[in-house]
Amino acid sequence: MRFVIPFVLCLVLAPLGAAAQQPAAPGKEAVDLALVLAVDISYSMDPDEQAVQRQGYIEALTSPQVVEAIKNGPLGRIAVLYWEWAGTGQGDVVANWAVIQDTASARAFADVLAKAPLQRSYRTSISWAMRHSTELLAAAPYRATRRVIDISGDGPNNEGALIEPTRAAVLAQGIGINGLPIMLRRPWTFSFDLPNLDEYYGHCVIGGPGAFLVPIHSKADFLRATREKLIQEVAGAAPPRARVVPVAAKPPVSCTVGEEMWENRFRNYNER
Repeated sequence: MRFVIPFVLCLVLAPLGAAAQQPAAPGKEAVDLALVLAVDISYSMDPDEQAVQRQGYIEALTSPQVVEAIKNGPLGRIAVLYWEWAGTGQGDVVANWAVIQDTASARAFADVLAKAPLQRSYRTSISWAMRHSTELLAAAPYRATRRVIDISGDGPNNEGALIEPTRAAVLAQGIGINGLPIMLRRPWTFSFDLPNLDEYYGHCVIGGPGAFLVPIHSKADFLRATREKLIQEVAGAAPPRARVVPVAAKPPVSCTVGEEMWENRFRNYNER
């Protein structure tokens, strides 16, 4: 089945057949996919935006389209964990590992998300989100054919380890990284907003077999984008309009732009 996503900018960095399978682990339940949903809760997202973002995941996970995609997998079940992050060392697991295989199990997982209070924190460390998500995958009580980290955020990395070597370490373990860059049309400009955040995610964040990203440009996009992204992740296939990004291509944006923006902000403040 093909899913046409006209509003998506998708970038494939490796052939789909290159997916690495997690080593067999006796006693662990087998699933088609182990998926970590890593969600940005930095202060650049206001409470209303966070509520819309959370609701987007709740509705997407329980949508008939996503549940059907899960059932159509070889084993018909996936394992999912949802956690929220901000700066280095800041983050909490909101909904721990659970198997989703039908509407009832999807709703049970979504109910945990719906009951959890919203929270916010300082800074944006995508490298920390990558590293801790990898640790969460390693601790998963499941044996997965594919392992994927799904990172959503509204700004570039501005704290912690550099993002490129961190991403390389994650990909070396056979883990894929997909992205959900949030590019809302705000009536004000936040000091760390990046107009081409989708390009930053494309060249600096996502990676691995069939990696792709889905930009969100308005609050109305959250449900549609999240649902279609989850369908593609569950199906293990790149969207039909994907395009290849040459490895040697010069990135349109620096992968240290977030750190540079942060440094410039405080340099200008100190020079006043």
